[in-house]
Amino acid sequence: MSASCGHDHHFDGVSDDYKRRLWAVIAINAAMFGVEMTAGQLAGSQALKADALDFFADAATYFVSLMVIGQAVRVRTTAAFAKGISLFVMGLWVAGSTIYQVLVLGVPEHQVMGAVGFLALAANVASVLILMRYKDGDANVRSVWLCSRNDAIGNVAVMIAAAGVWLTATAWPDLIVAGIMSGLFLSSAAQILRQSLREWRMGGEAHEHQHG
Repeated sequence: MSASCGHDHHFDGVSDDYKRRLWAVIAINAAMFGVEMTAGQLAGSQALKADALDFFADAATYFVSLMVIGQAVRVRTTAAFAKGISLFVMGLWVAGSTIYQVLVLGVPEHQVMGAVGFLALAANVASVLILMRYKDGDANVRSVWLCSRNDAIGNVAVMIAAAGVWLTATAWPDLIVAGIMSGLFLSSAAQILRQSLREWRMGGEAHEHQHG
């Protein structure tokens, strides 16, 4: 991502405006997690469940990010690292549950997938617009943006999966999309972990320099 919105990789979230925006998207994402997970269970859709987990990850990420804003570098990088680990675990869970679903194939209800996918897309577009100007920053701020981006891709993917299920009358489009989202989780986790480790080392070097 380019740093073209007035913030660089040193922006640490210390901004009243940024905090207000995070509270807004916490409410949006927490609500959509409940809606999508319920709909995913009722429709038998792995893609909806995977996207619901993405909403949960967003809500948790925004809350943790709020809690560590203004803290020492190593506190913020530790929080970012923990979020990276959680994304990695969710990626593995989605991959495992998708493999299980392949072995017990059932065709999900494309009508529910499409309707809830559209609602989720609307909620996510609102969240992305709220956070757009703060998409660059340190590992803590960056992890927030990556989760928002995951939601945007995930919502569109669920709607594509719903169309695929309707056209093919099989579960494969749903399972393929869930697999892609698993890969997205794992990729985002790797990015967050790399940046948080790099900033952890830089924070330690700065501390040693100050007290050397």
